[in-house]
Amino acid sequence: MAHKKEDITEAPLHLDEKDMGILKLLQQDAKMTIRDIAGQLNLSTTPVYERIRKMEQAGVIKQYAAIVDPRKINKSLTVLCYITLKEHNKKCGKKFIQEILSFPEITECLNISGEFDFMIKVQVKDMDEYREFYVNKLGEMDNLSHTQSIFVISVIKATHQVVY
Repeated sequence: MAHKKEDITEAPLHLDEKDMGILKLLQQDAKMTIRDIAGQLNLSTTPVYERIRKMEQAGVIKQYAAIVDPRKINKSLTVLCYITLKEHNKKCGKKFIQEILSFPEITECLNISGEFDFMIKVQVKDMDEYREFYVNKLGEMDNLSHTQSIFVISVIKATHQVVY
């Protein structure tokens, strides 16, 4: 999926209790049919369909996805890497983000506050694959000042669901 800049100035869509119920069910199972959603919420199918379409068009529902267990596809090493940039101007920041978006090993990138500028989540097979990524991709980036890698021992909680 391509990176899309979000408009943070846009007001949130007003969602009522029925919309929230639809979202809760879809977050639990995105393959749930409109008929099943309608049945669980005591609604007819047409209003459920229209509400889902409205939430999709407004960007409340950004996409539908399969949640893959990385261990089942031989990507069991998760690394959180904190990054500080040398230069903090718009041009350098844009270049950094473009490069980060091109690396398939990175499953998340967050612009953060504090000691570091960014945190990336890297999903790889093993330490050898991480070293390869770190040396030949991350290490080749021009504007890095400092990095710190944190290796995940185990995942206690991971969810894609937004609580409201």
